Amino acid sequence: LDFIKAMAGFSLDLGPLKEPLGFIRVLEWVFSIFAFATIGGYTGTTHLTVSCPDSDRPVEAFFAYPFRLAMKPYCPLLCNGSCTETYLQGDFSSSAQFFVCVGVFAFLYCTATLVVYLGYRSVYLQTSRGPVIDLLLTAAFAFLWLVSSSAWGKGLTDVKYATDPNHLVLLCGSCKAGEFPSMGRLNASVIFGFLNLILWAGNCWFIYKETPFHKLPAPPSPTQEGGAPGP
Repeated sequence: LDFIKAMAGFSLDLGPLKEPLGFIRVLEWVFSIFAFATIGGYTGTTHLTVSCPDSDRPVEAFFAYPFRLAMKPYCPLLCNGSCTETYLQGDFSSSAQFFVCVGVFAFLYCTATLVVYLGYRSVYLQTSRGPVIDLLLTAAFAFLWLVSSSAWGKGLTDVKYATDPNHLVLLCGSCKAGEFPSMGRLNASVIFGFLNLILWAGNCWFIYKETPFHKLPAPPSPTQEGGAPGP
């Protein structure tokens, strides 16, 4: 019943957006979208060329999120017309999916807290429980951004190596390296991940100021302001 009464007390107030607490939360909301959107749905192509006496034959190997590279074969067409089914090597789905999962949950948490900040500000500040829980969850997300961004950064390095044409030609004796796959979106995803880490870690301070752990300095006593009382 108390929860229903609290939900009925919605009152839109855009004032918190002018404060660091609300403004940074909006930035977190935007950058979390950028983080998982730049990696989710990604598709790339690495290029090789089979050198034949009459002509060179292009070979394309496709790969995509979540980067289980050995799932989809490519077929270099040899000079005699035969085709040998070949696979890219490596499975980097764990770090990629973990990164996307953190981004999606961060986006959902930002959405929920923005609704609270803008519609239920009085309920949020009514007790110390709301700011304390907010602080703990924000700190947890900062830690998750650190772990997931570091893991995905290492995973991306491995993806680049596994799809490097200069590496793939070692598996194909008559092949020459072609164009390196475009990975600008994936590089951006790692950058957005660490930007989220900075935002979430920095936001902990502004949420901390809303908690009872942040003690304001006590006002000076009247005796300190006016000096010692007379006899």
